[in-house]
Amino acid sequence: MDIFSFKRNSVARATDKALSLPLKTLSAAVLASALICTPTFAAQKGAIKGKVSTEMAGASIEGVTVTASSDVMPKDRSVLTQADGSFNLPLLIPGDYTLTVKSSDGTTQTIDVVVQLDQTSRVNFSLTSGDAGNVLTIMGSGMIIREGDSALSNSISSKEIKNLPVGTEYRDLLKLIPGVQYSEYSVLGPSAGGSGRDNKYGFDGVDVSLPMFGNLASEPSTHDVQNVSVDRGGAKAVGFNRSGGFAINTISKSGTNEFHGNLEYKLQDKSFVADKDDAAGTEYTLDKNWITASLGGPIIEDALFFYTSYYRPESNRVNKETAYGEAKDFQSVREEFFGKLTYAPTDELLFNLSIRTSDNIGTGLSVGSLDHDSTSAGNKAFQDIYTFEASYIISDRTTIDLAYSEFNLETSAGPDNLLSVQPVLGGTLDINALEQMGLFRVPTLQTDNPDYDNAAAQALIDQYGYIDDNGVRRGGGSIGGDSTINSQDFYRDSFELSLDHEMDLGGMTHYIHLGYMWKEGTEVLSRTSNGWGSISFVGGDNDDDDLGVAPIYYRSRTQQMSLLDNGAIVPGITSINESTNFEINDTIEDGDFTYNIGVLISQDTFFGQGLRENSANVSGYELAPGNKYEMYHIDWQDMIQPRLGMTWRYNGEDSVFVNIAKYNPEASSLARAASWARNTRRDLQIDFDIDGNFIQSNPAAGSSGKFFQEGIKPRQINELTIGTTKQVTDDFFVRAHLRRREGEHFWEDTWNNSRLYGEYGPFGGVPEDIAALGPYIPELSDYRAEVGGSSYVIAELDNAYTSYNEFSIEAEYSGDRTYLKASFVWNKYYGNFDQDSVSSGNDANLFIGSSNLADGRGRQLWDGKEGNLLGDKPHVLKVTGYYTTDWDANVGFFLLFQAGDVWEAWDGREYGYSSSTIRFSEPAGTRRSPNHWQLDLNYTQDFEVSDGYTVEFRADMFNVFDNQTGYRYNPYVTSSTFGQPRSLFNPRRLQLSVNIGF
Repeated sequence: MDIFSFKRNSVARATDKALSLPLKTLSAAVLASALICTPTFAAQKGAIKGKVSTEMAGASIEGVTVTASSDVMPKDRSVLTQADGSFNLPLLIPGDYTLTVKSSDGTTQTIDVVVQLDQTSRVNFSLTSGDAGNVLTIMGSGMIIREGDSALSNSISSKEIKNLPVGTEYRDLLKLIPGVQYSEYSVLGPSAGGSGRDNKYGFDGVDVSLPMFGNLASEPSTHDVQNVSVDRGGAKAVGFNRSGGFAINTISKSGTNEFHGNLEYKLQDKSFVADKDDAAGTEYTLDKNWITASLGGPIIEDALFFYTSYYRPESNRVNKETAYGEAKDFQSVREEFFGKLTYAPTDELLFNLSIRTSDNIGTGLSVGSLDHDSTSAGNKAFQDIYTFEASYIISDRTTIDLAYSEFNLETSAGPDNLLSVQPVLGGTLDINALEQMGLFRVPTLQTDNPDYDNAAAQALIDQYGYIDDNGVRRGGGSIGGDSTINSQDFYRDSFELSLDHEMDLGGMTHYIHLGYMWKEGTEVLSRTSNGWGSISFVGGDNDDDDLGVAPIYYRSRTQQMSLLDNGAIVPGITSINESTNFEINDTIEDGDFTYNIGVLISQDTFFGQGLRENSANVSGYELAPGNKYEMYHIDWQDMIQPRLGMTWRYNGEDSVFVNIAKYNPEASSLARAASWARNTRRDLQIDFDIDGNFIQSNPAAGSSGKFFQEGIKPRQINELTIGTTKQVTDDFFVRAHLRRREGEHFWEDTWNNSRLYGEYGPFGGVPEDIAALGPYIPELSDYRAEVGGSSYVIAELDNAYTSYNEFSIEAEYSGDRTYLKASFVWNKYYGNFDQDSVSSGNDANLFIGSSNLADGRGRQLWDGKEGNLLGDKPHVLKVTGYYTTDWDANVGFFLLFQAGDVWEAWDGREYGYSSSTIRFSEPAGTRRSPNHWQLDLNYTQDFEVSDGYTVEFRADMFNVFDNQTGYRYNPYVTSSTFGQPRSLFNPRRLQLSVNIGF
């Protein structure tokens, strides 16, 4: 199949997958679908359930009408209580609800209930008699008991988002999650019991984790987030949770029966930010502002609502002059439009359709102090998110829900100045217009080198050099255009279907859920050169004179994908991960006990490029450039993920619980990292003579395709959670738990004969039991003789493991004017496989399964890698809260105290290498950076200027005490800055905003 034809209709493909399952699998699915329940991750809904009871003689609790109404729901939802008085209102859009209970004699009672995303609010009523006859009164009027898709569920309400000091980006929400470490990394996610690359990020139910890398996409924002749900552990088989860390999901705001709108302007001037606490006292140079607007209301009253928003953040910086003169200023502007329709044609049907599109363009991002303005670089990002969801209440006890989504993120980074020249293999270099050929690095003189043509170099300096303060032309700078265009596009299509059913059996109530999910993540990568790329002056020196090769005067580093060869360019690398998942979950209520029995089963397939199956070959493949091939398949039986739990509500409200869960994280970079198409993404070193005529080309070192070790098992996380909850008062709730996670079966690329390295280095080298196992793939040389490929293989590293232990306590208080939430976590994260510490710069999209780890001596697991892992922070304390004053003002705060990062010394000399990257000279995590604490505050003042119109003034101050704690300590022993922090927590900064709403 042609590699570019993979984007056929995704819904049809998902349906084909379901219908083409083996008969025994399909039959099991059909059988199970007769029994199904509870909202899933895809449903983007919440629920209310509870029970009506009575002590009155002769009073019936069956057939009592319970109605939920909200401004976010086009139509009310009503249900009749069952024989035991229980009721269930599923598939409710998160928001504020009024629950009305109407008894058979017509008397009614109401209560306000908040419905949170992916959670169920449990409300119990007691039917009693009063002076006015039979009335319904509510047992307890404060906090409602909420149940989520896991034992460790949390929610962040719209009030918290509004009233707490939170930034404008999706990533800013993460600091509000109890138990999740605070991080100011811009790419790598925070740790919460696992790798930061194994978290899952949902945005309106759409997975916005980057395919191949697992990190959060850079574009999502918070301006129209209505509600947030988080699952940290003890997951049910609901919502397809395979996260090795935490899973977060959000839902956007919706229209209502009334028109509402707002216009906000927010400002962070560079003078609002404190100087950096470094040796130079570096001043902050960015001016930032944000414009947000929204409008929502009815199109058809009680049936069809709309909501739309506009978001425009802008950053500006005045760039300093370079040696060549003025340089363009930096500017980054993003424009995002969002539209959503909510339609309820009947009481039983509900549809949601939304489109989010964002364009982000940055110019003048970087330019060197000795470089011409024309060499500046910028970036672009274009994001589109499409969602469609439909839910149908078949009966009071049965619902069905489906969702389809597309996530598209197309990014590029490279020159602001695009050159028109098209390089051709064997073509010539126009030496009279080098500024049009690429990024030309102006030479300097080498008077001590007799083989260097200083006269030719001087001529180039006279033509292209910069003028110093004395009016003399100098070399050493650059002109032309930035050398490389990096285009990296991500796509994910997803289809989900769930059926839910409630049934009574054997005196117990069963809430049975069955779900199916198919999704496909794709990365399309192309790296091309701007013109000929980077061009340097060699000066006529030539080591190949005896071979008759002309003296080399110019040398370019050109991306292979840029070159025309026989009239065509090398296509980009397309890498695909496909995942199919089934889940079955039964939540059984038996008096004070609730049992959860579920299982999630998954299969993943990696697709690469460059090979074709050939059963006649020993390797099973033959070379086929550009061809899509199935690289590796992980079958159902290898990813069976049980979810078991029990909760005992010993007094109806307070509880103890225990959960056992297994997770197979899906994030993997191997579809690209092990693809044969990696051979096409190389630098070519191209040499030219003094007139610019082609002499020769040589490929620079690069990676190539890799084979997989036979019989390896996918990485998995095994989890045990034990905890308790206590409703201290109607307003005060406490939860505490113990949790243990163990990770195993970790994959990495490593030299096929790594086990045979023998004795070496400070930790003794290869253990005898591992050395006895021999090569990972004994037949690798036979495979490579047929199709080439790397001497490195994808292997399950021997004895790789992680161990995480956690004690956590959380408390939440909700009063009339005061809200407080506090959490404290003690944890120990230990092991020998640290997926978050595989490079000198971990805050990046680094390969999962093909990193520096296990690459050569000093980087193997037996080379001191056992110890405290990067996510080990023994103490994490978070306290958030807000208070509403008598004068319509709100004061909010966020307080943090957490332990510092672990680190260790790196020294390649201990292993005979000049490169020290992740070559430990002491056990992992031997050292620790200082503890960090900070306080964030905000103040909001509302003024009602006329009936229905308000003006809001707001001030947010982050890191009030300007505590710029250092982290990312330099581990390189040979560096002059060894043991010094390479990063500081962000300085104190102030944001001011004004918002007009109606």
